[in-house]
Amino acid sequence: MSHNSPVGQDSAFSKLLGMTIDKAENGESQVRMSMQDHLLNLHGRMHGGALFSLIDTALGQASHSLFGGEAGSMTLECKVNYIRAVNEGEIVCNARVLNAGRKVHVLEARVQQGDKLVATAQATFICK
Repeated sequence: MSHNSPVGQDSAFSKLLGMTIDKAENGESQVRMSMQDHLLNLHGRMHGGALFSLIDTALGQASHSLFGGEAGSMTLECKVNYIRAVNEGEIVCNARVLNAGRKVHVLEARVQQGDKLVATAQATFICK
């Protein structure tokens, strides 16, 4: 289980990866990240773990936005489909809560680079 920072606040980890939270409100979020040398895998592309971290952060921000500014949930599971490699530039992850139950949130996310789809994800968060 991963635990994300409160709404709109960067965690030390997201800062380390160079993420910027553009929006986190009403069950939706937008988080961006640019390619940097320390995010490269052995093939010179963005490491899948860095991409997953962007997705998990955006999902967490969307979920937390329903708790009035406090961290109120944690990742229970997340499935990612990696579609396109990232070689350079900036990527943007948009996430939204599909269903906000009392104990569980179901969410989806899309990562894009311009008009190109990079990855999609579906996740379940457990609420505190």
